[in-house]
Amino acid sequence: MSLSNFFDNPERLDRWISIAQSSFLPLVKGALLYSITLAIASFFIGLIIAVFTALARISGIKVLSAIARIYVSIVRGTPLLVQLFIIFFGLPSIGIMIDPIPSAIIGFSLSVGAYSSEIVRAAILSIPKGQWEAAYSIGMSYRQALQRVVLPQAARVSIPPLSNSFISLVKDTSLAAAILVPEMFRKAQEIVASTYEPLLVYSEAALIYWVICFVLSIIQDRLENRLDRYV
Repeated sequence: MSLSNFFDNPERLDRWISIAQSSFLPLVKGALLYSITLAIASFFIGLIIAVFTALARISGIKVLSAIARIYVSIVRGTPLLVQLFIIFFGLPSIGIMIDPIPSAIIGFSLSVGAYSSEIVRAAILSIPKGQWEAAYSIGMSYRQALQRVVLPQAARVSIPPLSNSFISLVKDTSLAAAILVPEMFRKAQEIVASTYEPLLVYSEAALIYWVICFVLSIIQDRLENRLDRYV
């Protein structure tokens, strides 16, 4: 069927409009209840992993640095989908059963932790050594200098790349559909299975992803502008 014939077919148009209307709320519900929630939870846990991994890399303790380096190398060197499959489908073979949503959070958190650790490490290393020395000169310990002087400045430096990581994570949550998490893309697959209209439904899902990422980009720009005032 050509494009002109499609628009000349009122029954097909009416069917598309009806499917688009009926699928919109389930898709948005999947995005809000699962996609966004998964992204926020995984990003928060991943940031904690990232900070500890970055500190291990720059600690000067060879064992910790080597463990952190291997962890980052494995996660960055393997596809995220494969990691999710190992956690959800692979671990049960050795007696470790994890439900779909916790599996997705573990997989996404480990991924965020590995990639963001490089961002955090670079941000910490970008702080001049004079800041450390100034903190030590007023009697601060290493931990106090890190918490009160270095990390706050490093956080400001790392906000833009970390914001980009979060936006990418929101899109990556579609991979959770492969391990049966009922997020937005999984909902789209279910709707396609009953309507046989993949172009319409997947395009609708893509539009919702785009709107979410567009809103997040605006928030990112405003956050960066606010932080620029203090540079």
